[in-house]
Amino acid sequence: MAWIYLLIASLGEIFGVASINMYLKRGTWRWLAIVVGVFSLGFYFLALAMREIPLGTAYAIWTGLGATGAVVMGVCFFKEPMSRLRLLFLACIICGAVGLKAVAP
Repeated sequence: MAWIYLLIASLGEIFGVASINMYLKRGTWRWLAIVVGVFSLGFYFLALAMREIPLGTAYAIWTGLGATGAVVMGVCFFKEPMSRLRLLFLACIICGAVGLKAVAP
């Protein structure tokens, strides 16, 4: 169950970053409340995951999936550019997260 919590926490990171972008574009209190709420849920699920997953592994996977998801969200919804080098480095992040999962106790 801890790995599911970590996945949910990563989704909180992804949508939290996207919410920051929306807040910066719109500047409303509603978007600020969404930023705080989404990140709070993400941190909560990260804390639940860390009850069973070691800190270093949980944090590295959380940030790696969050960063990858944020880049994908930026490309798909915010018209950020995608290049071969960006894809290569995203693949490195994903390989690192999969490797940490593979060797986690």
